[in-house]
Amino acid sequence: MRIAIAGDHRGFELKKRLVTSLTKQSYEVEDKGTCGPESCDYPDLAFDVAETVGQGKADRGILICGTGIGMCMAANKVPGVRAANCHDLISAELSRRHNDANVLCVSGDLLGEDLVERLVKTWLTTDFEGNSRHSRRVDKIKSYEQGHLAK
Repeated sequence: MRIAIAGDHRGFELKKRLVTSLTKQSYEVEDKGTCGPESCDYPDLAFDVAETVGQGKADRGILICGTGIGMCMAANKVPGVRAANCHDLISAELSRRHNDANVLCVSGDLLGEDLVERLVKTWLTTDFEGNSRHSRRVDKIKSYEQGHLAK
């Protein structure tokens, strides 16, 4: 599985740890930045990861900022992206199982390292159920997005 990952200045340290952990687990990881703790603009990083996922150049994306909220808002502007800001194992699992989320957004400030590792593992190993109810709903999101892109 190919994973694009980025963290702003508040997610930098956690991103470094996740890149190491995911690489050790044999995931193909593309680190999109940031490369240091200096202040940066999270939308630039979110758009980069989201475009990589939306264009099919990565299977999934992971974004980290102070709360995960800003990254999630920016990522969801990119066509083909269904980003979810998750703070617990249930939201991580259900974002995949029911919503086919392809970008995970997490907080670099509010969650402990152990919890984030478990969130990421749960999110990466949970499949989309794809039954008629959930597929129908995800298809409505895709259709709405496509209709607006055509205008």
